[in-house]
Amino acid sequence: MTIDFHAHAITKEYLDWLNLLKIDPLKVDGFKVPDWSAKDHLAFMKEAGIDFSILSSPTPHLYNGDNKQSAKANRQVNKSLSEICKEYPNKFAFVASVPLPDVKGAIKEYKYAVKKLGAVGVKLTSNSFGVYLGDPAFDDFMAELNKNNALVIIHPQRATEYPKNNITGTVAAIFEYPTDTTRAVLNMMSNKIMTRYPNIKFVVPHTGSFLPYMLQRFKGVSGILASLGMMDVVNLQEEFKNLYFDIAGDPEPVALDMLLMVADKNKIVYGSDYPHSPAKVVVAKKQHLDNNEKYKELLKNIYKTNAKKLLKGANK
Repeated sequence: MTIDFHAHAITKEYLDWLNLLKIDPLKVDGFKVPDWSAKDHLAFMKEAGIDFSILSSPTPHLYNGDNKQSAKANRQVNKSLSEICKEYPNKFAFVASVPLPDVKGAIKEYKYAVKKLGAVGVKLTSNSFGVYLGDPAFDDFMAELNKNNALVIIHPQRATEYPKNNITGTVAAIFEYPTDTTRAVLNMMSNKIMTRYPNIKFVVPHTGSFLPYMLQRFKGVSGILASLGMMDVVNLQEEFKNLYFDIAGDPEPVALDMLLMVADKNKIVYGSDYPHSPAKVVVAKKQHLDNNEKYKELLKNIYKTNAKKLLKGANK
């Protein structure tokens, strides 16, 4: 059995609201939103050997500065995801999107999505309209999530400011996605989010992004800064050990080994990143991973055991 924690559903409601909110994916991410249907997704899952997928809306994040409009957008998209999951309950579950940085709106939508729509958790972008995960402005929302043992799937959102005269600034997936994920999680660690809100289960995408490299560097530099009174002392190991990771993207030949050097093998789950990663590409990567003898025992945990433990007790 394989459970996919990083899969996107691109509904008509999502596309309609991108237009209504005047959010242009080409400007935000550098590429168009791919085509998607439940039928195509199920066909992909069958070919890839994926039994169950946790759906989330992709980026761009549905927020344009208008709290009322953005709340309505996220509500309608969450309803559309809920309907898909009701139609295929043995194949799909979903995590809700919320209109951050509107904290009151986000709390309201999270409660509604979990209690009324059956969401198994919430998707949070690395930054929401320029406000990053870990920011004290989100503390009330984090407290609500902590109270409910929430499952949080983190997804990158390109920074509001980035260099445009550089190859890394063209398509966000090249560099800005893993960069902004890493930026957000380091901010969370520095503000002690994982130890202050220990009941939240955070899933970091793309095999930890740049965290396997940055963990030791951040530990060293933050220690110097703390000794100079420039930041609080943070037990980074304690913060880091409470994180989970999906392996969407390119876990081989380097990224998964790097993640295993710093992360608990029992906190790693599978992610396909379909449909942003085309079906043929994902299937080929998964088949190669399946046939790698080095990961034979580990994959049983990644595909099933860790995933079931992560889902168990979420939002209770």
